Amino acid sequence: MDTTKRYKAVFFDLGGTLRIALLEEPWMRHARRKLGEIAGSPVPYEEFYQMIEERYEPYRKWALGENKESNDEELWCKWLLPDYDQTRVRQVCHELSFQYRQCKGRRIVVDGGREVIRGLHERGYKLGIISNLIGENEVPDWLEEDGLAQYFDSVILSSVCGLRKPCSEIYRLACRDIGAAPEDCVSIADNVKRDITGAKAAGIGANIIFASPEKKHPVTFTEENRPDAVVHDFREILDLLPRLN
Repeated sequence: MDTTKRYKAVFFDLGGTLRIALLEEPWMRHARRKLGEIAGSPVPYEEFYQMIEERYEPYRKWALGENKESNDEELWCKWLLPDYDQTRVRQVCHELSFQYRQCKGRRIVVDGGREVIRGLHERGYKLGIISNLIGENEVPDWLEEDGLAQYFDSVILSSVCGLRKPCSEIYRLACRDIGAAPEDCVSIADNVKRDITGAKAAGIGANIIFASPEKKHPVTFTEENRPDAVVHDFREILDLLPRLN
C-alpha cells in the first residue's frame, strides 16, 4: 500500500513572503499626500501622516495583544480619525487604508512568486492566502489586477475575518474555507514567531519559512517555532514540496 503523504493545499503569507515592499520615497510621499487629501485634513500632509502614525501605535498594541484586527470602518472611525467627519470617514475608509499602506512602500510579487504560484496550481494544489494586514480591498484588487485571482481558492485576511496570526483559529478558518484538513495543508511564511506557532497549534501539516530579503536579523529556532524547511530562493518551493510529501 502506498503510504506516501500528499499535501492538498498550500497557504501563503503575504508581507515579506509572497510580496515584498520597495521603499521608494516618491511613491511613499505621494501616498502620504493622498492620505491627507482623502481625509480632508486641514493640516499639512506630512503633519497629518505623523498624527496617524502616533494614533496607530495604540491600535497596533491592541491588535497584537488580542490577536484581532479591525475592519476599515472601525479602524478609521474608532482608532485613527474619531475627531474627523464620521460620514466622510466611512465613505473613504477603504481608500484611507490603501493609501496608508502605500506610505510604507510599493509592494511587488517576490522574485519567483508567479512561477511558484503557477507551478503549484498546475500540479493540482489548492492555493490560499492567510495574511495579517489592514485594508479590506487592497488584496482582492491586487489579485485581479495582476491576473492572479484565478489561482487562489481561498483568501483569508485579518482585516476581513477579525482574527490575526498567530491565533490558530485563523488557520482553521482558512482550512475550512479551502476544503482541506489542517494536516493536509502547507504554510509558507517568513515570521517564525507569528506564522509558525499558530500554524502548529492548528495542526498544519508542514511549515516552510522563506528567508525573506526584508528580514534584517538572524532568527533562532526553538522547538515551538522550528519549521520543517527553510528556503532562500522562492523557487526552491517547487522542488521542496515533493520531498515533504
